[in-house]
Amino acid sequence: QVQLAESGGGSVQAGDSLRLSCAASGRTVSSYTMGWFRQAPGKEREFVAGIIWNGGRTDYSDAVKGRFTISRDNYKNLVSLQMNSLKPEDTAVYYCVLRWKFSMTIPIQPNEYEYWGQGTQVTVSS
Repeated sequence: QVQLAESGGGSVQAGDSLRLSCAASGRTVSSYTMGWFRQAPGKEREFVAGIIWNGGRTDYSDAVKGRFTISRDNYKNLVSLQMNSLKPEDTAVYYCVLRWKFSMTIPIQPNEYEYWGQGTQVTVSS
């Protein structure tokens, strides 16, 4: 089993930055796609960003492209999401995800990811 633990959420003003981190434990995750989803109140979970096993490919939703950057450190079993120029519409619970299947793709459907963290709240006020 793999456990994913997010950290770094908080309350900020529009235009500020936050860095989310996700620490994986239980198994090494260096061979697998990881990413971030988010869920705002009353909305479905949506894909935010993903990164393949070696960091050689990343993908972002149109809503965050150019503002967010995903990265990973396989030695530390860590994935991070740098969020800049935050907007009120970025307010959501952010989830770290892991796809337990070797692949060079980054799915955007939630059901493609077998492991989820508990989530961390990000609140952006105007």
